[in-house]
Amino acid sequence: MTFLTKPKLHHPELHKNSLGYTRRDYEGAISTLCAGCGHDSISAAIIKACFELELPPHRIAKLSGIGCSSKTPTYFLGASHGFNSVHGRMPSVLTGANLANRDLIYLGVSGDGDSASIGLGQFAHAMRRGVNMVYIVENNGVYGLTKGQFSATSDKGAKSKRGVVNTDEPIDLVGLALQLGATYVGRSFSGDKAQLVPLIEGALRHKGAAFIDCISPCVAFNNHEGSTKSFDYVREHNAAVNYLDVITGRKEITVDYAPGTVETVTQHDGSTLRLRKLHPEYDMYDRASAMNYMQQRHAMGEIVTGLLFVDPDPVDLHAHLNTAETPLNAVAQERLVPGNAELAKLNARLR
Repeated sequence: MTFLTKPKLHHPELHKNSLGYTRRDYEGAISTLCAGCGHDSISAAIIKACFELELPPHRIAKLSGIGCSSKTPTYFLGASHGFNSVHGRMPSVLTGANLANRDLIYLGVSGDGDSASIGLGQFAHAMRRGVNMVYIVENNGVYGLTKGQFSATSDKGAKSKRGVVNTDEPIDLVGLALQLGATYVGRSFSGDKAQLVPLIEGALRHKGAAFIDCISPCVAFNNHEGSTKSFDYVREHNAAVNYLDVITGRKEITVDYAPGTVETVTQHDGSTLRLRKLHPEYDMYDRASAMNYMQQRHAMGEIVTGLLFVDPDPVDLHAHLNTAETPLNAVAQERLVPGNAELAKLNARLR
């Protein structure tokens, strides 16, 4: 018996969009992530954005890699196309799908471990090629599925639950996206739905490589060294027939602050984030200024949120490759395979 399936019955007077869908039609399975996980807030923001944009679920393809973040497509857009790829390889799988069928809306969901470590090269090439996609990184700075090691986005000097200090410089995916040519770049916080939902909506409407780095606190780790209630200690001192982890629930962290201001957010482990929301006069069309602004605020210990850069005239991979308007998966066999005579002519031209 499973308890993860949501009941199909719902109130008959739920609000519907012009397509006749309710918000429930954009949901997925019940989340199995930890209570209070910021990733669930991001899933809720994606659901709200797709509902408000009145996107047909069957026109959306959601892809992911490996990690807590890459589990989340199960929890939204249950009626959409989906593909869970291997660790770090989501961008290349999405690129191939996009080239085969340009008529779908592509939504890639990844994590800081999935994109900033094993998948860093994949991330870089998806950005520089201008693949028409929305690329969301759910960034919590740890490897959640393997019990909280530092990820490549962890700030230098940050301490783990066990008191270990991170001595490595962090990889800033927003800075890389700007440098590599992404044409829509934003950062937000999972608990700031007022900012995150329109940011996702803008990315879904953008034709080009759209990247959103979403800070998403991890609530799971009471796993410090020396605790007799830690996962490692219990596993080392029992001979159970299976392993069960019980993680106490946390209250979701939310914020609401005005543009141009800084908000200090205390996380569940006592650490803090200093979030600066972009001021209304910020020039989102200047890529170099965006990179400079990010570096200046980073030096002050602040995480800048909002739409950092957008190119109003983006060019995507299909335009670069001059592909046919008809999706390749809809092209007839005789056009895809022109025959030996045409192949011979092509080879002759290349000699």
